[in-house]
Amino acid sequence: MIRPGQRSDTVRAIDLLRDSHDSAGFARQGEGFFVPFMREYAERMFVRHHDMMNMNACCLVHDVNGTAQGLLLAMAYEHPFGPVWIAAETVWWIDPAHRGRAAIAMLDAYEAWAASKGCKFAGMAGMGHDPLVAKLYLRRGYAVAEKHFLKAL
Repeated sequence: MIRPGQRSDTVRAIDLLRDSHDSAGFARQGEGFFVPFMREYAERMFVRHHDMMNMNACCLVHDVNGTAQGLLLAMAYEHPFGPVWIAAETVWWIDPAHRGRAAIAMLDAYEAWAASKGCKFAGMAGMGHDPLVAKLYLRRGYAVAEKHFLKAL
């Protein structure tokens, strides 16, 4: 079941955010885009998205028997180039043991939320090199819009 996140999900959400962080490759210093995982930052991110749900933040949970097994956080904002609202995923992670149809249900819920906020576009990111994620997005009607390049300083 996909439902809005609750404050009681915070501890589990932090664990999911850590797993997402590790899977994206952020945790391997010397390899690409290194950002250390810090529980207090993860908690702040989850709480900020949860607390702003009635404004411009989205906090969705894939609930399996009362436990969060997936998390999708996003923000809606006016694009800086013009008066068009866009939704942008902050993080999306589903525990590998609980994937499958949950991914489609979470995307459906996210897209419905974005439309309810007046967004003309919904964006998803693909960290790492998993071609299955790109295939899913393309099947859902997403198109590659930009590529970001980062340089360590």
